[in-house]
Amino acid sequence: MPELPEVETVRIGLQKLVVGKTITNVDFDWPKSFPNAPADVSQFLLDSTIVSVKRRAKVLLLELSSSYSLIIHLKMTGQLVYRSKTEDFGAGHPNDSLVNPLPDKSTRVTLTFNDNAKLFFNDQRKFGWVRLLPTVEVPQLDFFKKVGPEPLASDFNWQSMKERLLRRKNTNIKAALLDQSVVAGVGNIYADESLWGAKIHPTRLARDLTDKDFTALHRALVDVLQLSIDKGGSSNSTYVDAEGRKGSYMSFANVFRREGQPCNRCGTIIVKTRVAGRGTHTCPTCQKLSKT
Repeated sequence: MPELPEVETVRIGLQKLVVGKTITNVDFDWPKSFPNAPADVSQFLLDSTIVSVKRRAKVLLLELSSSYSLIIHLKMTGQLVYRSKTEDFGAGHPNDSLVNPLPDKSTRVTLTFNDNAKLFFNDQRKFGWVRLLPTVEVPQLDFFKKVGPEPLASDFNWQSMKERLLRRKNTNIKAALLDQSVVAGVGNIYADESLWGAKIHPTRLARDLTDKDFTALHRALVDVLQLSIDKGGSSNSTYVDAEGRKGSYMSFANVFRREGQPCNRCGTIIVKTRVAGRGTHTCPTCQKLSKT
């Protein structure tokens, strides 16, 4: 599943491509990928114009002039591919559907615009979906009510992070970071990278972190997420940006999938263990288990 930087990379690309375009037709081949009432589609989707492309956690939101929104969850293998006479862009799981003629056997939903450009939602494994809802109701979805704050929001400071993480004070800090109800959009790669950056061992309990630890963790998390967005996402064999280019963040990773290699900070060999049910990469020297 994509993490926050990958979905943000998709959002940035779509914002440039589809805002201002009017949707004239929609086709779909799998009802679970497009679970919307025909009457709503006719009244609120067709002939509406995309006014903005937003992201909340790992979900994309295409806001429409009809005061409805298309909510898109790419899940494991989702793609969004835009095709027009002059532009050809793809974003998502990097299989041949990004470059081959569309629609193909993985195409679940096709939006056609007033200039005959098309936006294809492809999903091999059929886990993703495109839902049409009134924009005012979007925050009331169970997912959005449960999801935590955006880690890159201007008002999400280290004190906010501390308060959120201490809601799971008796669990290890990596599990707390991965909990989407605590902080939105952080997955395995960026949990490992930010904990390495803050010199915090992933099995330390959240309650044992000091204010110095929380400050360092907040700074490291923001830095690593922003760097990944700047580099086009991790593209850990799964995601490319809106121009079909693989993200380059993994070439800058300091710890994730570098087991057996020397730490970039101290030279100690990186080890891989299992924490919070996930493969976890740490430096035994930089990330000691003690509190200090």
